Amino acid sequence: MAGETTGRSTVVPFRQFVLKVHSRCNLACTYCYIYAGPDRSWRERPRTVPAATVRQTALRIAEHARTHRLREIRVDLHGGEPLLTGPGPLLDQAAAVRAALPAGCTAHFGVQTNGTLLTPDTVDALAGAGFRIGLSLDGGTPGLNRRRLDHAGRPSWPALSRAVALLRGRPDVFAGILCTIDATADPAEVYGSLRALDAPMLDFLLPHANWSSPPPAALPAGAPRPVPPGPAGRSPYGDWLCTVFDLWWDGGPGPRVRVFTEILGLLLGRPSTSESVGLSPVVALVVDTDGAIEQVDSLKSAYEGAAATGLDVFRHSFDQALAHPGMAARRSGRAGLAAQCRSCALVEVCGGGNYAHRYRADTGGFTNPSVYCADLERLIRHIAARLDATVSPNLRAADLT
Repeated sequence: MAGETTGRSTVVPFRQFVLKVHSRCNLACTYCYIYAGPDRSWRERPRTVPAATVRQTALRIAEHARTHRLREIRVDLHGGEPLLTGPGPLLDQAAAVRAALPAGCTAHFGVQTNGTLLTPDTVDALAGAGFRIGLSLDGGTPGLNRRRLDHAGRPSWPALSRAVALLRGRPDVFAGILCTIDATADPAEVYGSLRALDAPMLDFLLPHANWSSPPPAALPAGAPRPVPPGPAGRSPYGDWLCTVFDLWWDGGPGPRVRVFTEILGLLLGRPSTSESVGLSPVVALVVDTDGAIEQVDSLKSAYEGAAATGLDVFRHSFDQALAHPGMAARRSGRAGLAAQCRSCALVEVCGGGNYAHRYRADTGGFTNPSVYCADLERLIRHIAARLDATVSPNLRAADLT
């Protein structure tokens, strides 16, 4: 990834800005790492982002783009549930950023929503402003979304299904679907039901967990947590993802599945674009509704304040955020990994896994293998074997012609 060279080091600027527009959510998903996790900082934040914070954030983005001569950036509007504000404030925030950006820099806007508040007018308004809309859901049936409930315990599926119907056939606006894996759900049912929704992209997310808060069904109750992890410590997630990969690989044309295409790209020598795998530098930061500059939300699954930097858009530039020790640790590549990871044959592909999944309280930090280490190894080796079985015969045939 291109960067600006200063002395002996290369500075890779931020290119993705996650802006919180609402700090609350109208759902109470049972696995939510924000509202059911250890970090309660959301309670002290304004429910909606004030106009002054929007303006100042836009100026900071423009300042960063100008300093690093960026030609394009990505801006994602999140929550909580961002559509609790209605579409108007989202359009205002996009307009503020576009107005502030230097000439020659283009902003691509997205909004990630649970879909329950999506209406035809909202879709049209966001599409007209160049937004792409991503949905969060756990499958394409009511039963698979049983964990996605509102605060009264009512299912979100009726509203979710309406949202899917609004976005199907709208390639101009439908960005894709994020699905947090439930290892107790049938992977074939989950993938088949999601594929039937005609989303252009699927992203299967491992539940945010770590060595001190292991993933659901990963370890038997009361069992010791193996360190370092190995085959005996493998949870169901590796096998689950391998099953879905085979269905996707063998199933003909279908949606792009981000975790699979990222791993395939890394195996073929391309850099990663995700924090979940690979060693590419982190290029995203978060601005919360009070203007606080934070690291990615997934860190909030580790402990209270794990994502905090102590910086804000009123007093600090994004270049100062680049120099924050937490940001630097997540941008240090192979050097920032545990010794076991640095010596692993898969390190260039795995990259140590998601940074948040490495946390272990009794060691006081993130210099550990991922709690999903064995699962990632299982998936990467499986994908590599399938790729080799497909490519090698073709190469041998080409040699004979």
